Amino acid sequence: MIDKDEKEIRKIIENADKKNVLIITQGVSIQSNRKALELVEKHGNVKCALGLYPIDAINLNEKEINNEIKFIENNKEKIIAIGEVGLDFKEEENEDKRKKQIETFRKFIKLSIKLNKPIIVHSRKAEAECIQLLEKENAKKVVMHCFNGNFNLVEKIVKNGWYLTIPTNVTRNEHFQKIIEKTPINQLFCETDSPYLHPNKEWPNVPANVIVSYEKIAQIKGMKLKDAERAIEANFDKVL
Repeated sequence: MIDKDEKEIRKIIENADKKNVLIITQGVSIQSNRKALELVEKHGNVKCALGLYPIDAINLNEKEINNEIKFIENNKEKIIAIGEVGLDFKEEENEDKRKKQIETFRKFIKLSIKLNKPIIVHSRKAEAECIQLLEKENAKKVVMHCFNGNFNLVEKIVKNGWYLTIPTNVTRNEHFQKIIEKTPINQLFCETDSPYLHPNKEWPNVPANVIVSYEKIAQIKGMKLKDAERAIEANFDKVL
């Protein structure tokens, strides 16, 4: 959402507000972190998380990364989480750059613990490595975003008391449907990953579509929609 023009952003936010959808926009770069904070100041139904996406962080030197971590710390009262951060080994095969991703991720884990903020984790093709780092640092408030790891790892996430998000493409994705089956509802969140993962393979996805994830959770869990919504809202209140 951050990369759209002001008119588009306003329309997206107004549409979400009409459906009582709270938006959490995530910074992934130096520029988008600042844009996320601007949106929070302008719109009452927008909250934000700040971080550095692993691919974006690769292009920064250590001083720039440390300065951005300090910036996030200085704005801790304006954010609800650290994210989107983590590891992405699909787009990076260079071993030195992978090591840099790991060290940067470790810094953000430590920051989330220091600030007592949940950490929203990207773990593409590095699911086991992310879990290992989080466990090593004894992270507690962990939200695994769009988790595509195997179900042994899903069980480990559940055992650790962490959370898994269910995106709106759950309508056609058996992996996320099985995550719903295997994960207690008190460890689930819903998301759109807007503008990606549209429930009907359209473009762009928008925050208002998040209701689809709630509906699928309710269906699979055999719950009334309102009960599923209340349970997941309680998760939000507990961790965020």
